[in-house]
Amino acid sequence: MQIRFDQRVVIVTGAAHGIGRAIALAFAELGARVIGCDLLAEELRETERMAATGSSRLTARPLDVTSRDAVQAMARETLATFGRIDILVNDAGGVLGQVGRPLEEVSESDWGAIVAANLDGAFFCSQAVAPAMKAARYGRIVNISSGAGLGVSLTGIQAYAAAKAGQIGLTRQLAHELGSWGITVNCVAPGFVRSNPSTERQWESYGDEGQRRLVEAIALRRLGTPDDIVPGVLYFASEFAGWTTGQTLAIDGGR
Repeated sequence: MQIRFDQRVVIVTGAAHGIGRAIALAFAELGARVIGCDLLAEELRETERMAATGSSRLTARPLDVTSRDAVQAMARETLATFGRIDILVNDAGGVLGQVGRPLEEVSESDWGAIVAANLDGAFFCSQAVAPAMKAARYGRIVNISSGAGLGVSLTGIQAYAAAKAGQIGLTRQLAHELGSWGITVNCVAPGFVRSNPSTERQWESYGDEGQRRLVEAIALRRLGTPDDIVPGVLYFASEFAGWTTGQTLAIDGGR
């Protein structure tokens, strides 16, 4: 099975590092024209530079996915430049530097920030690309949720678990709404991956014994990497997944 994305236009949010960067680079390597989006402009430019060493098919586009107006503008610019939007990967989000706290200590602003970055952003981006995909009667939307959305968050951050579960619900709902236009909507739920500063801090916080327990609870007895997550995304975005929609694939080493 050979997967290629020649002539496809792909938007990847959260492309500044970690899983989002790996996804964006993989699409570029496989022939797509990629618009990599993130708030972290310098790290995003590094993703663009990394792609340029192989294909020069990735364009960095700073973006705040929590702003509906900014997301709409990004989609309009992409459509005006390339004439199409074929694939959207919603990877932006994370815990925004927050740590687990008792429920009663979580502020309204901290709750809202995580929900906005993870769930609102996925909704706004999907909403923005839907008209172009409907007009083409073709599209692929892939949401990057988390094992926290399927079970319990290792971070203990209530808003993160809720937002990631919300992405899974959004996936199912949009799959049914958009399916008649030939648009599929699927979701990948990664397990624990050391992929960015937040996950590194989380890993270090466990200490030697906590790290050992975490790894031993994984069937394959190792942590995942961003490259472990990429193949599931590529499958959902490919022609091989033309009759697959509304699904959530856990890529977690076996839990």
